[in-house]
Amino acid sequence: MDVYTKLKELGIELPTPPLPMGIYKPVKQVGTMLYVSGQGPTIDGVPIVTGKVGNERTLKEGQEAARLCALNALSNLHNYLGDLNRIKSTVKLLAFVASAPDFGRQPEVVNGASQLLVDIFGEENGIGARSAIGTNVLPSDITVEIEFVFEINAP
Repeated sequence: MDVYTKLKELGIELPTPPLPMGIYKPVKQVGTMLYVSGQGPTIDGVPIVTGKVGNERTLKEGQEAARLCALNALSNLHNYLGDLNRIKSTVKLLAFVASAPDFGRQPEVVNGASQLLVDIFGEENGIGARSAIGTNVLPSDITVEIEFVFEINAP
């Protein structure tokens, strides 16, 4: 199915691609692999979800933050590729979750991003390898930051 049709069916509109907050490329291509720099839960460069899960933020709020990270990644990919239908599969997510000291449910937080990718690309192409790491603080006090690796179809 066409990715844009699927996004419309899900009621999803891609946000404006976030501007880099440092010296890096939002997307780096190596062969058919696309590496997406760490994405946060921002809209127009403004952090929308801040604080630690298990303290200032609930599990559900953490999942929403992770989902927004994935939307920002897709926005950057659309900006880079011009067509999200070129994406063959999700390869890997590396996720960092700002967490209270006793919070250990980081994988459940990152499910917010993974579920969005499954909803869009299906189980076969939407699920990749994944790591979910708890940390004490992230840039601008964001709650979640996720790096993505995708494979595209060869031209």
